[in-house]
Amino acid sequence: MNISLLDVVGPIMIGPSSSHTAGAAKLAKAAMTIAGKPFSKVSFGLGGSFASTYKGHFTDYALVAGALGMNEDDERLGNSFEIAEKRGLEFEFYETEIVSEYENTARITFTLMDGTEYFVEGASLGGGRILITNINGLSCEFNATSPTIIVKQNDTKGVVSDVTTILAFNNINIATMKVTRTSKGNTAYCLIECDQTIPEKIINDLKRVNNVLSVVVVNIQED
Repeated sequence: MNISLLDVVGPIMIGPSSSHTAGAAKLAKAAMTIAGKPFSKVSFGLGGSFASTYKGHFTDYALVAGALGMNEDDERLGNSFEIAEKRGLEFEFYETEIVSEYENTARITFTLMDGTEYFVEGASLGGGRILITNINGLSCEFNATSPTIIVKQNDTKGVVSDVTTILAFNNINIATMKVTRTSKGNTAYCLIECDQTIPEKIINDLKRVNNVLSVVVVNIQED
């Protein structure tokens, strides 16, 4: 059996639990990055053991801290409620049922400045590791440990080729790639995990590709 040092001692973090604190902060920060726009309110729907133990394990403080952009080892994590209130950010917690094979789950919903909502679902896997499982209705699976590009596109030929050509031209190596679609000829999604961070220039180039509807980049990378 292969056991890493992370499995033994856990991640560098503030708080009592790698699953309920470190993982929660990382999950909320990834969700905030994916949402990608200013927001006035964030709601945390908690499933599994998150729902039953979130107060005792400081999961609530960690989630708010992550939504504010803090890392799991940020010393301000325990003051996240106060910081959010000073910034005028509303937040709430509620218990919910999330269909998942994982125990510690959350549905994080951001109310954007224009009043629309954007949600991200994910799970804390232990040892500070996370898995993003749904982005605004799109089922997916990625762990946000390497830069990830999520392209929404019309389901037509040539789009994936144009996207990967731009990455290759800019020396961005693709680690994994998965393409899914809602139905033939409708909307498709391309999820690409990369070895390098994605600069703003490349993001703008991807957005200009014909039949690309939107581009979200999660530039979270492990040290």
